[in-house]
Amino acid sequence: MDMQKIKAYIRLMRPLNCLLAGVSVFIGGVITGSVGSVPNLILAVVSAMLICAGGNSINDYFDIEIDKINKPARPLPSGIISPAYAFVFSLFLFISGFILSFFINITCIIIAGITSVLLYLYSSKLKRTVLFGNAAVALISGLAFVYGGIAVGNISKALIVGIFALLYHFAREIVKDIEDKKGDSSVGSRSFPILYGDKPALLLTTIILIMLIGMTFIPYFLDVFSIYYLIIVVVGVDLFLVYAMISMWTDSGINNLRRLEIMMKINMLIGLLAVYVGR
Repeated sequence: MDMQKIKAYIRLMRPLNCLLAGVSVFIGGVITGSVGSVPNLILAVVSAMLICAGGNSINDYFDIEIDKINKPARPLPSGIISPAYAFVFSLFLFISGFILSFFINITCIIIAGITSVLLYLYSSKLKRTVLFGNAAVALISGLAFVYGGIAVGNISKALIVGIFALLYHFAREIVKDIEDKKGDSSVGSRSFPILYGDKPALLLTTIILIMLIGMTFIPYFLDVFSIYYLIIVVVGVDLFLVYAMISMWTDSGINNLRRLEIMMKINMLIGLLAVYVGR
């Protein structure tokens, strides 16, 4: 296999997304205050990254026609990797991640199985429905933290962060739907922006983000996380979300929404840092 194809398979997995998944699981484990089993947490991190990579790969498989319009340079529409090889590669990643969960505990096996099925259903069916696909991605993102907590035998704090992640990714997915509206409509997708328009979609995103900003204060006032968490989350996350809301209403063009969607993905790391430092 030449270097071009190797790089294409790496792109198919979307390493940044996989890194976020792994970090989310790790944070879900360490914020409990005491890691009961380091080997279990490591297994959970690798398992989640493999399952995430499988989900990213299968998403490209089902989105090849959309990506020919929206992202023609991706590995499949550009012809570097064939759809059949991408499908087999994604199944290999799913199965590998699922098998690793057998070495953790029964609850992790269930979550790994549910997540793998949801990722497949998201790409094959749910993505083209109104909000169900967005909700599925948001739920999977939240479950990553719970996965880490369960791996070490404690999910109380992990569940709080999981709820934050759910809301954060729900909003980001709607922004992404607005960004991808042209390609999605060409294949009969029934996303929220296609059915109801950009303004209602921006309004729904704004409502979700305002809810999220309000909820970020609760763990501090309940003495779950420290003042260091509050400082980082307000300065690094909440202020950015306020900026993102203003920016998307000021300029709802594809380029700006794509920029904001990428920035939200990166900004999630700051939120994870806030939780880790403030635990």
